Amino acid sequence: MQANDANNPASHVLPDASSKLTKKAQVADMFNNIAGKYDFLNHFLSLGIDKGWRKKAIRELSAIHPERVLDVATGTGDLAIAAMKANPQSIVGVDIAEQMLAVGRKKIAKLKLDQIITLQEGDSESLPFEANSFDAATCAYGVRNFENLEAGLRDICRVIRPGGKVIILEFSKPKRFPIKQLYQFYFRFILPTVGKIVSKHSRAYSYLPQSVMAFPEGNTFCALLEKSGFSAPQARPLTFGITTLYTATKPQ
Repeated sequence: MQANDANNPASHVLPDASSKLTKKAQVADMFNNIAGKYDFLNHFLSLGIDKGWRKKAIRELSAIHPERVLDVATGTGDLAIAAMKANPQSIVGVDIAEQMLAVGRKKIAKLKLDQIITLQEGDSESLPFEANSFDAATCAYGVRNFENLEAGLRDICRVIRPGGKVIILEFSKPKRFPIKQLYQFYFRFILPTVGKIVSKHSRAYSYLPQSVMAFPEGNTFCALLEKSGFSAPQARPLTFGITTLYTATKPQ
C-alpha cells in the first residue's frame, strides 16, 4: 500500500512496491534486516565523507549550546554520538527499527556514553514526548524515509522549545558537470550492486538512490519546513551538492 503525501514524491518510492505493507513498515523491516552491515556500508559507500558531514551538522548544534537534544531516525546512533561534541546534558535518539537501535546501544555502551545518550523505539511522525521538551532536534538521512514528511516535520517542531533549532542532513542531487554525471552513475550502478552483495538485501540499496532522486530538496524542502512551523530555513549544499545541511528555528 503506497503512502499518500502530495508534498513528498519520495513517499511513493517503496523498498518493495509489491508489498501490501505501508512505507513505514517496509522501511522498518528493511533497516532491521541490514542493521548488522549498516555502519560498514554507510562509511564505505560514502568513502568516509559522511563523518565530515556530521561534524558540520554538530557545529550548527553547538552554536546554540543545547542542554537536551533529540536525534530523530537515529539508526545506529552515529549522529547522537557526534552530538556529544555540543556538550548537552542528555541526548535521546528515536527510530522505528529496533535492530538498528540494538547496534547503536552497543556502540554507546562501549563508549561509556549510556548515562547521557538514550536510544528508544519511536515513530518520527508521532514522537512520544511532550511539547517544548528539547532545545534542538537533529536528523541524518532519515526524513527521506518518512511516510508523511510534513507530519513528521510538524511533530519535530512540536517537541522543540520556542527558539530551538532543527538540523537535518539529507542526500541531494549535484547539478554541475561532471559531478552530476559521476554521482548518477555511482548511485544507479555501483552503490546498489555493492550494497546488495554486502548486506544480502535485494532492495535496500536500490531503494536509496530512488528515494533520493524523488526527494523534494533545496528550496522546496525549506518551504516544507516553514509550512510545518519553522522559521528562517536555510539549505547549505555540501561536497558539490551530494548532501545538503538544512537548519531552521522554532519561532519564539
